[in-house]
Amino acid sequence: MRHGVPAAAVLAAALPCHLPAQGADATAVLAPVTITGHYDNAVGTSDAASAGVVRSELLRNRPALRPGEVLEFVPGIIVTQHSGDGKANQYFLRGFNLDHGTDFATFVDGLPVNMPTHAHGHGYTDLNWLIPELVARIRYRKGPYAAEDGDFSSAGSARIDLFDALPRGIASVTLGQDRFARSLVANSARVGAGELLYAIEAAHNDGPWEHPENLRRFNGVLRYSSGSADSRWSLTAMGYSARWNSTDQIPQRAVDAGLVGRYGALDPTDGGRTERASLSFQTLQRSAGGEFRLQAYAIRSKLDLFSNFTYFLERPEGDQFEQAERRTTLGITTSRSWNAQVGGLDMVNTLGLQVRHDRLDPVGLYTSVARRRTGITQESEVEQTSVGIYGESALQWTPWLRSVAGLRADRYHFDVASSIAENSGERSAGIGSPKLSLIFGPWAKTEYFVNVGQGFHSNDARGSTARRMAKSDESVEPATPLVRSKGAELGVRSELVPGLQASLALWQLRLGSELLFVGDAGETEASRPSRRRGVELGLHYRATEWLLLDADLAASRARFTGDEPEGNRIPGSIDKMASLGVTVLDRGPWSGQFQLRYLGPRPLVEDDSKRSKATTLAYLRVGYRFNPKVRLAVDVFNLFDRKASDIDYYYESRLAGESAGVPDRHSHPVEPRRVRVTLTAAF
Repeated sequence: MRHGVPAAAVLAAALPCHLPAQGADATAVLAPVTITGHYDNAVGTSDAASAGVVRSELLRNRPALRPGEVLEFVPGIIVTQHSGDGKANQYFLRGFNLDHGTDFATFVDGLPVNMPTHAHGHGYTDLNWLIPELVARIRYRKGPYAAEDGDFSSAGSARIDLFDALPRGIASVTLGQDRFARSLVANSARVGAGELLYAIEAAHNDGPWEHPENLRRFNGVLRYSSGSADSRWSLTAMGYSARWNSTDQIPQRAVDAGLVGRYGALDPTDGGRTERASLSFQTLQRSAGGEFRLQAYAIRSKLDLFSNFTYFLERPEGDQFEQAERRTTLGITTSRSWNAQVGGLDMVNTLGLQVRHDRLDPVGLYTSVARRRTGITQESEVEQTSVGIYGESALQWTPWLRSVAGLRADRYHFDVASSIAENSGERSAGIGSPKLSLIFGPWAKTEYFVNVGQGFHSNDARGSTARRMAKSDESVEPATPLVRSKGAELGVRSELVPGLQASLALWQLRLGSELLFVGDAGETEASRPSRRRGVELGLHYRATEWLLLDADLAASRARFTGDEPEGNRIPGSIDKMASLGVTVLDRGPWSGQFQLRYLGPRPLVEDDSKRSKATTLAYLRVGYRFNPKVRLAVDVFNLFDRKASDIDYYYESRLAGESAGVPDRHSHPVEPRRVRVTLTAAF
């Protein structure tokens, strides 16, 4: 076994993305990676059984209904949608209904995707601006065990790295039912001393909805990079715009009474528009003694979202509300690592700094009718600044024992100016998070992991200063700004069977007591401490040179701690998931991929008296290559035309003609079987 070689160096040499974002398991000490499938999860490449790398080949071979489903390539994650496709997806992982991203940190090209103190929900993770063809790899972790990971990462994190240059240009056109159309042109060329990469995407979709979605999405990327593998920099600009109509979840009683069809809407004026632009600079300097990384970024975004989930429960003219924000985000991340020896033992030390400032001017919740603003429920100007400092040391004690010890310190400052005077104010908080990983082996091509760590979850800045509810005018205690999480994991990873990468993880996560700010209501809501535990199994097998088999299975148990009369179940918490894939590569001009995804039933209320049904969906892709430059792909989504739900909720709503609110199951259906055809030409 080769000691003292950072995993980042091996991966950088093996993959065409020359400037990976920070955190490519740079502390790992390993032997050269042998690729056996779609995942770079070989023995020696990570610090936990639940961490790994997804290769770009998987993204090219597996069909995806929406851009956000790129996160489904991370084992254990399920991605759904409960509204228009311009809105952030719903995410499920490790006993969490992560809503729109809270407690799972996501980065694209080093840029943070989670938006704190967001108009719709804290940690909002919108990936609709991602162009999958530009993704070089996805590096994922689960649990709060890495010092580099701070806010939103209690359940895990994913870092999506983009290519600096494409091996050849591509032009593609996709057509499908419901007026679905997508076009993409992407290429890179040598300009001066560097590479210029560009990509332009446009898409439209009406969906199966009775009220057409009329989604219009436009995307652009421009990137210039220069240098060698050991000394490199890049400058990247991205822009995105989308408009859409929403068909939100509807109550079961309305469907049963024939008031609305399965794909109908009770308020056809719901919808939204969003824009996003970013500029980022990255540099990497690597030498025999270590490496230095620096990234600076600026993001400007805005959102106007119109929703109506309760219909006529609060107002006779309808309960539609608008959530809107205008945001500027500035940040810088940097790290320095040193290779060293202590007593003849190899060591890698890393120090890092992460600074982020969000300015919202304004962020608000408003009453509306047919997308016309009629009143202000709560409106705020917010400035939020966070500073994170971390240190980490990886030490190779013996040929069979390695440790990674880390410590992270974070400091937050909130400044809120609210339209409700009592909710204005400033708040500061800090927290420390120790981490430790022990890696044993390999023995018989098998290694073992022990991971423990503390993390944290920030709360919405408005909740941290709120003293009065926006709607009821009742007094409320301010939310705790930073809430601790504690995680532990035992894992094993093996390549004992030729061609098979297998991993098993037993994990537990505790979250402290907190108050949550609910963007839909503009006020805080109590939430008890919780504990989640579970088991995950990943099997990735290259049966032959042309046949790959993938299986990811997970089971979890999520409970509020302490006995309460209403029950201890956590609404929406996933308890079982499965993802099974079969990929056929290059059988002459033919290729194919079959994917089966299972999302288990979930409690909808604390006493478990109302539960969702399980959802099982199958995707199929059949590809044909006319010549080395032209290929055709036919994608079939919901292959067996299952009538299931993407999401289920249980709450009170009121329909027109009802005298009072009625508790009911509210669901958003999966799309019926849909076929899309893509023609791609390389140039």
